[in-house]
Amino acid sequence: MQEILVLYYSQGGAVRDMAQLIARGVESVSGVKARLRTVPRVSANCEASEPAVPASGAPYAELKDLQECIGLALGSPTRFGNMAAPMKYFLDGTVSLWLKGGLIGKPAAVFTSTGSMHGGNESTLLTMMLPLMHHGMLMVGLPYSEPSLSSTSSGGTPYGASHIGGPADDRPISEDERKLCIALGKRLAETAVKLAA
Repeated sequence: MQEILVLYYSQGGAVRDMAQLIARGVESVSGVKARLRTVPRVSANCEASEPAVPASGAPYAELKDLQECIGLALGSPTRFGNMAAPMKYFLDGTVSLWLKGGLIGKPAAVFTSTGSMHGGNESTLLTMMLPLMHHGMLMVGLPYSEPSLSSTSSGGTPYGASHIGGPADDRPISEDERKLCIALGKRLAETAVKLAA
């Protein structure tokens, strides 16, 4: 069984919910399993303040998760049009993989949640792609053949799945957003299987 890493950071829970939907799409492809992982919060303290193992949810990611999987779905909430600091911090620690070309040729997809319709979801998705492209990964988006991409009145872009959570981050994932998350996971897994063959 080959695995796709679904790596996310979630503060309010929306990105975690999206990750689970993307994992469902991944696992709709025969012979592929999703490996859900998260990253710890960063702290202004000089010493680590997070436990070594999260109290609940997915385990923390390690570099071996990136190495062992045949593809990556990367998710983060939007922070001023960019990924959240904990995800950027984790990616900044992947230099050893970059030096040996450990991710070259693997497919990757990105997803995000924002507070408002024009809150930076597309710029977040695009900036999340940059370190992955430096690693030599191949980006997978959502084509307009996905009907929900044209019918959505909330999240969803050709660059990746997105969710509009509202100013209080209390809006549930819409039906169109749900379908696009699943479609992105499925497309990523199908692409990874072809590339790994």
